[in-house]
Amino acid sequence: MKKFRSAKILSLLFALFSLTLPIFAQLDVPRETTAVTYPLDELVFLQFRGTTRFPRMKGEAKIKRTNKNGTEIELSISKMPRPFELGAGYATYVLWAVSPTGQINNLGEIKRRGFFEFDSTISVTTPLQTFALMITAEPHFLVTRPSRSVMLENTSPYAKSGRTLATTTTVQYFGNSSDYFNDARTPEIAEVDYREIPSSILQAKQAVALAKFAGAQRDAPEELQEAETLLKRAEDEWQAKRSEDIIDVSARKAIGAAVKAENNAASSKQSREKLNEKIRADAEVRDQEQKFVDAQDQIDALKAELSRETRNRELAERDAQNFSDQVKQLRNENTQLRNENETAKIKLAQIEGEKIALQRQQDAANRLARMQANEGVLFDSLGRFGAVSKNDRGIVVILPENYWTGTRVSSFATANEPKLASMVEVLANSTDYKIVIESHTDNSGTPDELQTLTQERAQAIADRLLTYGVSQDRIEARGMGAGLPIVPNSTNANRAKNRRIQITLVPILPANLSSNIQN
Repeated sequence: MKKFRSAKILSLLFALFSLTLPIFAQLDVPRETTAVTYPLDELVFLQFRGTTRFPRMKGEAKIKRTNKNGTEIELSISKMPRPFELGAGYATYVLWAVSPTGQINNLGEIKRRGFFEFDSTISVTTPLQTFALMITAEPHFLVTRPSRSVMLENTSPYAKSGRTLATTTTVQYFGNSSDYFNDARTPEIAEVDYREIPSSILQAKQAVALAKFAGAQRDAPEELQEAETLLKRAEDEWQAKRSEDIIDVSARKAIGAAVKAENNAASSKQSREKLNEKIRADAEVRDQEQKFVDAQDQIDALKAELSRETRNRELAERDAQNFSDQVKQLRNENTQLRNENETAKIKLAQIEGEKIALQRQQDAANRLARMQANEGVLFDSLGRFGAVSKNDRGIVVILPENYWTGTRVSSFATANEPKLASMVEVLANSTDYKIVIESHTDNSGTPDELQTLTQERAQAIADRLLTYGVSQDRIEARGMGAGLPIVPNSTNANRAKNRRIQITLVPILPANLSSNIQN
C-alpha cells in the first residue's frame, strides 16, 4: 500500500514538473554550434554542454576518423532526464550529425536506462568528416529532422596528441517547426505511470499520433490501420509480460508503419492540392471561353438585325434618307463589333498561351520539387561510395584511390566491382542530372602521361555509365592531369589525396530554376 502511494505521489510530481517546462522553452531563433574537422587516424575528445532546458546534463565523446569505416563515435551521457518530462510530444533521444553544408544525419537513438535521470552510451559511425554533434528529444527514433528541443551540443575539441584541430562556428539550425509540438491536439503518450511503459511503445504511440496529425486517417487509412494493429500487438505483449526484445520488435515495426502512413498522407495532400490548383485554372479558362461564345452570339444577332433593316429600306423609299442614316450607324456598330470580335480572339489566344506557359511552369516546378525532395536520399545513396558534398554546380562525389588496381592504371579493382556497379546504377537512375566526371592525379610523371592516365580513368567510368543505358548527352568525361591538386604534393598522404575522381551531378533545369536547386 505504501509503495502504491509513493508511486502515485511521484507521478503527480512529474506532471507538475512537465507543466513548468514551457517557462524554460528555447527561443525561436537559430542555434549555433561548433563543427569539427576530424583528422585521419587521430583520437579526438569532445565535451558536450547542456542547453537551457537541462544545463546539468553532461556528455563526452571519443571520435576517430578511419579510411575503412568513416568517422567512429563513442558517446557517453550522464544526468539525462526522461524525454517525456519535456512535454507530450517526446518519447526518446536521438544523436545528430550536422555538417556546415546543412547535411543532417540521424545517427541513432539514445535509449534510456533507469527511471529518474539516467546515463547512457552509444557507438555509431558517420561518413562525414566535418560536422557538429547534438542530441534532441524526439517523438520516435525514425525522425528525419531534429526537433527544437536541443538537449546537448558539443563544445570545442581537443586531440590526445595535443595538435590544434580545425573548427567552424557557422553551423546553424532552426529545428523542426511542425505545429505538432505546439498544437493543443497533441496527445499524452501514456495514461498510466511512465515507469511501467517500455520506451518503444511510447515512441510507437507518438508515431501513430504524428501520422494522424498528418491526415493519415483520410489519405493513408490502410497504412495507419497496420501501424495501430502493430502497436496493439506490442501493448498486448507487454501486458502479457513477454520479453523486452519481443515487445521492442513489434513496437518498432509499428513505428515504421506509422512513418510510412505519415509520408503517404503528406504525398496525397500535396497531390490533392496540385489537382485543386489545376481545377481552378481549368475553370478560369472555361469562363473565358464562354465569354467569347457569348460575344460571338451577340455579333450574329446584330448581323441579323442589320439584314432586317436593309430589307426595310428597300420597302420604304420615302424614308430612304432616315434609313440611310440608320444604315450608316449600324455599319459603324458592325465595324466596332468586328473590332471587338478581333479583340476577343486575341484575348483567347493570350489565355491559351498563358495556360500553356502555366503548365510548363508547373511541370518545371514539379521537377524542381522532386529533385529537392529526393536530394537527401541521393546524398545518402552516394555516401556509400565516397565523400559527398554540394557546391554551386551541384552534388559532388569524391571517389578514393581504391577503385583502381594501382596508382598508374585505369583498370577497376575486382574487389570493388560490386560497389562500382551499385554507384553506376545510382548515377544512371538520377535522370534529372548531367554527370560530369573529372579525373585528377599527383605530379609523379610527365604531363602527357598524367593527362593520358586521367583521361582514360574518366572515360572508363563514362563507358561503364553507357553500358547502363545512360545517354551520351548526360555524360561529360575530363582528364585533368595533375594541374588541380587539393593539397601540395609534398608527402605520400597528400599525393594519395590528389589522386581522385570527382563526379559532379549538375541539375538539368531551365535557367530560371537552376539557382533554386543550388540554393
